[in-house]
Amino acid sequence: MIICKSEVELGFMREAGRIVAETHRLMAQSIKPGITTRELDAIAEQFIRSQGASPSFKGYNGFSGSICVSVNEELVHGIPGNRVLNEGDIISIDIGAEYRGYHGDSAWTYGVGQISEEAQRLLDVTERSLYAGLELVRPDERLYTISHAIQRVIEDAGFSVVREYVGHGIGASLHEEPQIPNYGSPNRGPRLKPGMVLAIEPMVVIGERYVKTLADNWTVVTVDGTWCAHFEHTVAVTPDGCEILTRLQE
Repeated sequence: MIICKSEVELGFMREAGRIVAETHRLMAQSIKPGITTRELDAIAEQFIRSQGASPSFKGYNGFSGSICVSVNEELVHGIPGNRVLNEGDIISIDIGAEYRGYHGDSAWTYGVGQISEEAQRLLDVTERSLYAGLELVRPDERLYTISHAIQRVIEDAGFSVVREYVGHGIGASLHEEPQIPNYGSPNRGPRLKPGMVLAIEPMVVIGERYVKTLADNWTVVTVDGTWCAHFEHTVAVTPDGCEILTRLQE
């Protein structure tokens, strides 16, 4: 069942989204060669808690970090640790914050110092695919039309869409219905209604789409070792379109 949120619930989710967005701004300022992923995790957790929220991922199904940090060939669910970031790396940071019982969720992939042209194109295409999907979030649109738009941008650029991991509904639970694949046929799937809140998150690989989970039972990497990117926003369906809850307000 897809849960539509009340205006009161959306208010809590806007605040959760603001906290997530401001944590991402802090991450962008902190990422530099020589910093460890554990240090980034500590910075993020301290800020989230300073805002009266808690990290959504901390303890989730046993996850030890406050954020997910995935470097280069790591797609998602990377555990913060002693890994040192190097010039030219890319790092995907997935951040969730729970505020008064409601969650916000957003991921972004950042370059560490100067990155290659290929890596930059990967980031640009993945971000563009996210916004191609968000442009179609509106009442009565079918869900997989959004999925199809994301897929077209990615594959037209010569990259691959990961199939095993998808976006999701979000609210009082971090993961709710519906599941939102980043591929599919248009004009299919449930119709969107005002009050639905969705975490839309394309995950893109330079090479082949196949992924595997490492022995830590969390970190997902590409099978062929090629680099990957992950961009995500939490959005609410409004009567005339959508509101991005995890975007910084100017």
